This record gives sequence, C-alpha cells and structure tokens, in this order.
Amino acid sequence: MVDQLKAEYKVDVEWRPYYLRPDTPPEGMDLPDYIRKAQASGADERLQSMAQMHGMEFKSPGRIYNTRIAHEATEYAREHGKALEFHHIVFRKVYGEGLDISNWEILRSAAEEAGLNADDMQAVVDGGKYTAEVAAQVRQAQEIGVTGVPTYVINDRYAIVGAQPYQAFKNALAQIMKKKDD
Repeated sequence: MVDQLKAEYKVDVEWRPYYLRPDTPPEGMDLPDYIRKAQASGADERLQSMAQMHGMEFKSPGRIYNTRIAHEATEYAREHGKALEFHHIVFRKVYGEGLDISNWEILRSAAEEAGLNADDMQAVVDGGKYTAEVAAQVRQAQEIGVTGVPTYVINDRYAIVGAQPYQAFKNALAQIMKKKDD
C-alpha cells in the first residue's frame, strides 16, 4: 500500500522506530491474555483480509518480540541505501512467516535478501553504533504523540493510526492537498 501511495502521489516514506512495549525483555514475552482473547474473538480477521487484498500472508505473532536490534539493523540498512527493502523483508518475516525478529539469524537472513553484508551489519549493530539514534527517534515519536503502530505521520503534522485501508490514506492526502491550495 505504501508503494502504491508513493507511486500515485510522489511522496517520500521513511520508516522510523517505535517501541510499543518498551518493557519487552530481550527474549520476548508471551502475549497478554487480553490480546489472546481478542485474537480468538476474530480481531485479526480484518488484518488478514487486508493482507489478502494486497497478495500477502498474515500470521498473527504468537509472542511479543523485542525489536531493538531490528530497529538498529534498519538504521544500518538506511545508511546503506536499503532501508525500504530491508523493512519490507523484516515485516514479511514477522507477519507473513511468523518469525522472531529479535533473533540475529532472522535479521541476517533479511540483510542478505536485501543485498546487505550480514556480518558487517551484525558487528556494527552489536557495537552500538545506532543505539542512541534509535532511542532519540523513539523519544521523538513519543513527543509527537505516537501511541500505536503503525502510525503514519504526514508532513510532520497529520497522523493516521493503525492498519488502515488505502482509501483512508487517499482521503487524508486529498485533504492535505486541498488545505495547501487554500
């Protein structure tokens, strides 16, 4: 959907980190009961339907993963001109394949698939090069009021929260363009 928006409206998209559950331990954690109950009652059906409309698989994660190293690895990918590719691959591995992105084996596989040097990526991330940058971006997201993922911030001013249909983005962009013309 983001690729469609980029093509249709010639917009730039940058994925930025946010910790939905900053208290997640490095090994991850089981889903809280309220999330399991929501999944059991069909809460994931809309996400599965949206994924199918775009030719994607959707597997609801069975655990909450610690995403710190994935976010830092994404900064490595950004520095090497492969952020969007890497992000798409990691997203597919989590939500299409149900894999744990706190695991270096999974991230290394994503790096190789994106054409990145997995050994270098792991060494640089493990060395802490991006830790402060990711923490600063998470703080910035909190400061502008991000409370959920995904949150799409348009022109540093407008936010669309959650997995929304394409029409919601088109409507928002049309309103923004109209205000710009006024």
